[in-house]
Amino acid sequence: MHDSKQAALELGTKPVGILLLQYALPAMVAMVASSLYNIIDRSVIGQVVGPEAIAGLGITFPFMNLSAAFGAAIGVGSSTCISVKLGQRDYKTAQHLLGNTVTLNLIIGLAFMVVCLVFLDPILHFFGASEVTLPYAREFMQVILAGNVITHMYFGMNAVLRAAGKPRHAMYATLFTVGCNVILVCTFVWWFRWGIRGAALATVLSQTLALCWQMFILSNKNELLHLRKGIYKLKADLVRNIISIGVSPFLMNATSCVIVIFMNNQFVHYGGDMAVGAYSIANSVVMMFFMFVIGVTQGMQPIVGYNYGAKKFDRMLRCLWIAIAVATSILLVGWALSVFCSWQIARIFTTDQTLIALAARGIKLDMLVFFVVGSQAVITNFFQCIGKVRISIFLSLSRQLFMLLPMAYSFPLIWGLDGVWYAMPSSDFAAFVITIPVLMWHLNKFKVYGQKDNH
Repeated sequence: MHDSKQAALELGTKPVGILLLQYALPAMVAMVASSLYNIIDRSVIGQVVGPEAIAGLGITFPFMNLSAAFGAAIGVGSSTCISVKLGQRDYKTAQHLLGNTVTLNLIIGLAFMVVCLVFLDPILHFFGASEVTLPYAREFMQVILAGNVITHMYFGMNAVLRAAGKPRHAMYATLFTVGCNVILVCTFVWWFRWGIRGAALATVLSQTLALCWQMFILSNKNELLHLRKGIYKLKADLVRNIISIGVSPFLMNATSCVIVIFMNNQFVHYGGDMAVGAYSIANSVVMMFFMFVIGVTQGMQPIVGYNYGAKKFDRMLRCLWIAIAVATSILLVGWALSVFCSWQIARIFTTDQTLIALAARGIKLDMLVFFVVGSQAVITNFFQCIGKVRISIFLSLSRQLFMLLPMAYSFPLIWGLDGVWYAMPSSDFAAFVITIPVLMWHLNKFKVYGQKDNH
């Protein structure tokens, strides 16, 4: 108990740079490992099952985003609330937040699974599945949805572990999941030839094993936050706080779902199933690098939340600037690789020359201004961490809904298939231009608060 409390108190005393490294590095390792798994997964499917399977897998992205939206609403919302309560040293409320997180994940995970399994084929058709890609998408999602409660709980408990001052344990859980996933995918898809269903089964089984380990850690009575009787009954005020903060990442992921549905349909319309496959590959590459940024934002979340709760605004802002610098540097590397190595990257996923050519061009266009995305993501997450939900929602939606959607509709009318690709970097840059003034205006307010505290 003493060690757990000390880990929480360090969020307000240790040098911010060291703290961010301590929290972000495990999250980055975990996120990048997860992204590498996705690339290996798609590569195995593309090489063994075929290019149509890659296109079918691309159709499932909206489903995965929608599931992630509900998971993020609970996981991010509860972990942010826990961080703030730990900063205020309100340990009893933090304990009840943990219990409510478990209950909400069970309820929402089960409801999402039942509804989506009942209406699976119509939903996949709406997401852009053709008669060729529908069987692959259906086989994959039937297994993924059957394990949806496990997925929600696994991601939710990882967020709680980070908020409770255990970033390494969260990393170990993810690394175990990824390692187990890779072994099972190679076994099920390559050796047993179970196809795309085998890849989905590997995902669910590995997350199940990791969740067992997370629950074992959180059952330890010596931990500051631990599972015990009397904390699982939903409390209206706690649920309201979790959802009010979680609504921002929910809308961000739900909007991603809408965008991917729209983009899949645009790619089918202007380029056919192969264009959808190219978008799936480009999306995987983008996400591999963006996972670094997600790791940075996950690392900064407990630090910013704790110091905001403790009214240590100077430490909070220092963490923000370091996170922006790190995220931008990482995506500069991703941008350079996309410019000079796009063909080599595309070849990892498939041997089909047509798909390689489409994907290589798509990677270059998609990541044209990739280096500005990091700061926009960090700033959006910063407002979420301090409970400025409306601002976070506005910045999240500005990039995807307000910019990308109209551009992805209008640009192809002028440039055809290339226009769908052009819409993505254009919306990235437009969102960046909007985000910077919003941040600067609010930074002035924090300076005023800091001066008041000093007086």
